[in-house]
Amino acid sequence: MDNFDLNLLRVFDALHRHGHLGKVAQELELSQPAISYSLKKLRDELGDALFVKTRQGMEPTPRARQLAPVIQSVLAEIRERVLTAPGFEPQRVQRTFRIAMSDVGEMVFLPRLLERLTSLAPGINVSTVSTPPNALMSALQRSEIDLAVGYFPDLDGVDVFQQRLFKHTFVCLVRRGHPAVHGKMTKKAFAELPHAVVQAEGRSQEIVEQYLKEQGITRRELLHSPHFLSIPMVIARTNLIVTVPAAVGEVFAQIADVAVLEPPYKMPSFDLKQHWHRSQHDDPGNRWLRGIVLELFGESKSTAS
Repeated sequence: MDNFDLNLLRVFDALHRHGHLGKVAQELELSQPAISYSLKKLRDELGDALFVKTRQGMEPTPRARQLAPVIQSVLAEIRERVLTAPGFEPQRVQRTFRIAMSDVGEMVFLPRLLERLTSLAPGINVSTVSTPPNALMSALQRSEIDLAVGYFPDLDGVDVFQQRLFKHTFVCLVRRGHPAVHGKMTKKAFAELPHAVVQAEGRSQEIVEQYLKEQGITRRELLHSPHFLSIPMVIARTNLIVTVPAAVGEVFAQIADVAVLEPPYKMPSFDLKQHWHRSQHDDPGNRWLRGIVLELFGESKSTAS
């Protein structure tokens, strides 16, 4: 195998079908002397004449007849499984996509994404994972994760593609009828009222904390929590304020009696993106999934980088 030229199999197959050196040369777009040389190499490699010249043309030997179906099968496998790009038929495929999202990302992305996927591809399953930032890159490299959707500032490098979906900012939440807030969050209320501070795995909250620190803005941090799940209920039953990504605030307003208010400061914005590894770039299924995510959540057509 180390020295065997697999192109010789094409010469063998064409000779078996045509029985004529000239026709083989025409099909393979080679000269007739080149075909004769290839036949000589085949004979040397396989220790058999393989094809003998007769009045009817080049007749296969018993050994050649025995090899013909094997070689045809090998060439068919190469054409169909190696050289042909795999297709992706959403209606028929059975596959599980693994998507990295934070818990807050699941609130924003999963309902609409699952609604679309289940309507287009009934055989597709989704598994979301929350991977520590320092382990996410290696998980993408090993194809343990197909896509990372959300705010992942640590995902960078030549092997990672990223596509911007939309720009995001922050809002404040208070309970409806809050006695100290009347439809508008003021700097005074922001400074004096107690706050809930979420310290979740998602990196977006770090943006708020860094901004407040840089601006020298202080507040009373009554509650620190690593989870978003309890926050809407806590805010609805107390006088606390919480600052969260805008899309999360919209979700919380649907499930709890809370009001969404603009912060009294010009909070920084950040881009939510989808990320994938170079090894998945040309995978038809991954490309299809990225297209769905962009269609559902992209503000405008974006380019991958």
